[in-house]
Formats: sequence, C-alpha cells, structure tokens
Amino acid sequence: MFMTFREEIRSIMARDPAARSWVEIVICYPGFHASIFHRASSWLWRHHARLLARALSQFARMFTGIEIHPGAKIGRGFFVDHGMGVVVGETAELGDDVTLYHDVTLGGVSPAVESHAQRNQKRHPTLGDGVIVGSGAQILGPITVGAGARVGANAVVTKDVPPNATVVGIPGRAIVRVKGDAGEEFAPYGTPLGDLPDPVARALEGLMDQVTGLKARVEELESQVEDIETTCSPAALLDNVEARNAGPENG
Repeated sequence: MFMTFREEIRSIMARDPAARSWVEIVICYPGFHASIFHRASSWLWRHHARLLARALSQFARMFTGIEIHPGAKIGRGFFVDHGMGVVVGETAELGDDVTLYHDVTLGGVSPAVESHAQRNQKRHPTLGDGVIVGSGAQILGPITVGAGARVGANAVVTKDVPPNATVVGIPGRAIVRVKGDAGEEFAPYGTPLGDLPDPVARALEGLMDQVTGLKARVEELESQVEDIETTCSPAALLDNVEARNAGPENG
C-alpha cells in the first residue's frame, strides 16, 4: 500500500505544476487524502465489513468533499485535482493513472426496474488507463471510456468512448485524436491546447455552405427567368411581329 501511495505522490507531482513537494501533497491535497481513505474502505469492503467501509467513506466525503464508494475499483496513480463534488459510484472501475477534476460524476442510470434488481449489477462506467475527465463532466451508465481518452469539461457521456479520443459537448461527441499529436501530452481538464474541433459547429458550417450554394443557384435561376419573361412579354412579341412584317416592305 505504501508503494501505491508513493506512486500517487509521484503522479501528482508530474501532473500538477502547483505541487512543490511530497510534504505539501500529503498535508494539503484532498485528492490524496480521498485516495488513502478509499484504499482503506475498499479493503474493509472486500473483507465484508461493509457497514464500517461505508462509514469510513462517508467520513472521507465530509473531510475531503470527494465521495468514492468503497466498492469502486481504482488502479494506481489515481489523481483527483481540487476534487470538491467528485462522485464515484459503487461499480465504477478506473485503470492506472486516471485523473479526475472537481464536480465529476461517474454515475449510474436508472432503468425501469426495481432498485433491488439492480444490486450486484454493473451500473457505473469503466475508465481505461490514462483517462482524463475535466471539471463538471458526467459519465453515466455501464459504459467504457477507452485508454488515453479525454473527456472535456461539462461533457455528458452516455455511450462508449474509443481509446485516444477527445469527447466534448452535450451529449458527448468523440473526436479521435491522431497518435503522436500534441494531445498525447497531459491535457489539464481533459482539454488539449489549441483549437478543439466541435462536431456540431462543423456540421453547421457544412449546412451553411450548402445554403450559400443553393442561394446563389436560386438567384441565377431567377435572373434567367426574368430574361425569359422580358423576351417573351406581349410587348416584346408584338415588336418582333411588327419587325418581321415591316421587313419585306422595307425590302
């Protein structure tokens, strides 16, 4: 267990530029405290002291503002930055080097069945290694977020996310990153630097391009119709007839 805590201290130092020493992390970081409490409550949960495990997790919630159910499975290098308002459900599973920011919810969904029928069922998400979840994001249901994925701030994710994707928006839409991009570096709050493509904005831009093209075509057709109307007007036809009739006399 001490090796696990040492790895988490190293991971916090690597991911948070505000961390200046391991002493500061041990004393001042609620995410580290929540991890310690969770390791202890999880041990109690696995050894069937479940009421005591829940009591310890609730004490950790009051002390840190982070609620992690003792039944959740969390890998090494876990880091909760800031942490207030984080909720991790009972059947959630997190891989190694996962980063969560404040107000993140790894929650379940409520199908139309009795609550007792949901017990001992997978109800919460699974996060792969190296996943980063930005502040305010909600990941709901027994879905899988692939290794290396980034979930942007305030995204709502209810479907599986492929590995190495960035998810933005409500509902969350995945944008697959190219391996080796700058996005492969650690991205605070799950949001890489630079322009982040918005799939909705991209679709709207495509529609606007089509509307602009159709408008130009309509204007062209209207111009052609006006020319035809001018050519085929009664006055124009009468002028043509008179010109034809006058032609032989002039000849």
